[in-house]
Amino acid sequence: MRGREHMKRANTAVALGLHTGYRETGVQLHGTVFFDMRDARSGESLVEWQKDNIITLDAGILVARLCKDNAEPAHGINMLAVGTGALGAVLNPDTPSNQQRSLNQEIARKAFENTTFRDAQGAASSIATNVVDFTTVFNESEAVGPLNEMALLSTLSANAAITNPNPNTSGQGGQPYDPTIDVSQYDSEVNHLTFGAVVKPATAILSITWRISF
Repeated sequence: MRGREHMKRANTAVALGLHTGYRETGVQLHGTVFFDMRDARSGESLVEWQKDNIITLDAGILVARLCKDNAEPAHGINMLAVGTGALGAVLNPDTPSNQQRSLNQEIARKAFENTTFRDAQGAASSIATNVVDFTTVFNESEAVGPLNEMALLSTLSANAAITNPNPNTSGQGGQPYDPTIDVSQYDSEVNHLTFGAVVKPATAILSITWRISF
């Protein structure tokens, strides 16, 4: 188990680190979100789409921490959060800046249902590859509301009920980005996406897969 955990930490660090650097192949880090909401009883598809995401400046800090010390932080990306606070038009909200450090109005967060390496054909792989899926499932009573923002997090606490948001509210309509803040004291947001509002009812199950490729 320890070996597998180390492999996942290393893969996360390498993958996220690519968004600011140059590779001889010219390939840059790319994130894609797959959104799938279905009726809990019938399984009928209610909403389904995929979109690209914003990679934040704090992702680079997380990479540096993972590479510097394999005991701090305790983990890499470990949760997905959803919210209702994206700014702008209801069906076409503003694109967040890479300075975003938290959701504007988080209503739920949850650990991943599973994490999966993918090969070039998209099939699950038993060995490490350059594509990782992070999947979270919100059941009927979870994340109910008009969702329009989501983020991948590296959290201070493994308990989803305990939040430690960065007090520097940079990003959409927030304060200027403050690079002097000690992020080790707060949850770190590494990917951010806004989207046209989707109302999740208490009769639906929402599956979100965030795929990171490099």
